[in-house]
Amino acid sequence: MNVLKQKRDKEYNDYVKQITPTHSLPLNMLKAFLVGGIICVIGQGIMNYCINTGMDKKAAGDWSSLLLILGGVILTGCNLYPSIAKFGGAGALVPITGFANSVAAPAIEFQKEGQIFGIGCKIFTIAGPVILYGIFTSWVLGLIYFIFLKVGVI
Repeated sequence: MNVLKQKRDKEYNDYVKQITPTHSLPLNMLKAFLVGGIICVIGQGIMNYCINTGMDKKAAGDWSSLLLILGGVILTGCNLYPSIAKFGGAGALVPITGFANSVAAPAIEFQKEGQIFGIGCKIFTIAGPVILYGIFTSWVLGLIYFIFLKVGVI
């Protein structure tokens, strides 16, 4: 009985090892660096173009962010951003384009369920926690900064 269990466990472990994908950390880091770098170069190019047309730096940064978000939403709508994210990993998901993808993808996926129960309920399933914890963390850091100011540390 024990021999059968050991044989079954060995077969199962061999099967798991066979179907589990293997990843190369250096290769994944290189892909993330390249994809994230390309997104940043595009954003910097937009910003430089806006500055060269006479905008101040803040307005140019705003337009750069806006156009990167628009690009992320358009690529998500054309079903291209998931392929970019699959290839680039965190390099595609961390920049603002990845956040735009995380908001647009559920809206597109659940639109068939209607405006309220589809898009309205599901649009922030991925981005909602990011927004919540981002706001909460900024509040905590602001409170710590305020306390340090009152104590005289800063």
